[in-house]
Amino acid sequence: MKAVIQRVTRASVHVEGKTVGQIESGLLVLLGVAKGDGETDGRYLVEKIRMLRIFSDEQGKMNRSLADIGGSVLLVSQFTLLGRTANGRRPSFDEAAPPDEAKRLYEGVVTDLRAQGIPVQTGVFAAHMQVELLNDGPVTFVLDSRGAN
Repeated sequence: MKAVIQRVTRASVHVEGKTVGQIESGLLVLLGVAKGDGETDGRYLVEKIRMLRIFSDEQGKMNRSLADIGGSVLLVSQFTLLGRTANGRRPSFDEAAPPDEAKRLYEGVVTDLRAQGIPVQTGVFAAHMQVELLNDGPVTFVLDSRGAN
């Protein structure tokens, strides 16, 4: 699984002109599920999302986690994170998991974050979405459950 996490002051996702998810302080997480990913990959990302110390303390240093600040997550599925652009001009999505498997694992991440006490809002899986955010910092990280980062 790959995730782009962005520290936000606020974020929202809209489908067909309607707001389907929104948060205040926390993380916008764009999540892509690859072929071969499983529950272990999801648990790894849940722990990183929950405990990565990327929020500022009183001295302005990144010493606090999402759990420490009581922040929320807006989790949005994004299979294009698995796109390969090395050859040609059109991205290849051969590495993305099939939609049914990706949705199951995406929903598992939502469930696991909530089980850890993290408030989670979501987009709509496989829908065309518009995502708005106010990136705080800006602070953005790429996580890969297969150890690329």
